[in-house]
Amino acid sequence: MELYQSELLMVGSRLLSYPTTEDKKTVINCIGEMNLSEDISETLKEAVDTIFYLPLKDLQETYVATFDLKTRLGLYLSAHEFGDSPKRGAALIKLQKIINEAGYERIDGELADYIPMLYEFVANMSEGANKDRLIKRLACVTQRILDQLPEENPYRPFFSVLMQYVFEPPTKKDLMEMEQDKEEADLEELPYPIMYQ
Repeated sequence: MELYQSELLMVGSRLLSYPTTEDKKTVINCIGEMNLSEDISETLKEAVDTIFYLPLKDLQETYVATFDLKTRLGLYLSAHEFGDSPKRGAALIKLQKIINEAGYERIDGELADYIPMLYEFVANMSEGANKDRLIKRLACVTQRILDQLPEENPYRPFFSVLMQYVFEPPTKKDLMEMEQDKEEADLEELPYPIMYQ
């Protein structure tokens, strides 16, 4: 992974966390220090400006409406891969083990598969098979989120930047395999009423 790609993932880890005034300052400072080609720099600035154009309160509402209230756009890797399958628990445990073995500590209380945290983790992770697998998984989910975001959503241009400059586009086969492993929640009514007294 090139340095600029790691830096873009670091920007992503801040941009895709719940919006705060501090994150805005951090992102703008980080972009100012990045050594990017002119076309990447211009595309990134446009994507970031699209997000930060909104006043903070509106941006926070947009963030919640986009990522917290819509399952298909949630920011949890294993939820995209496995849905409500029991495999999700095992995937979280394996991911937490990889994070611990790399010496990375989570301090924000999020699950081990929180995508903004994983972007930062991958940006700082040593090269190896675990990193390659995690990048491939993140590429699939990042593409899936991009495909689901409406054109007018302010976060869409940044997901496009990630897919254009950081991740290899996943194959149709990769995306289909991810969908096959996913289980939807069983929300049907029970066949009989349960009476509690």
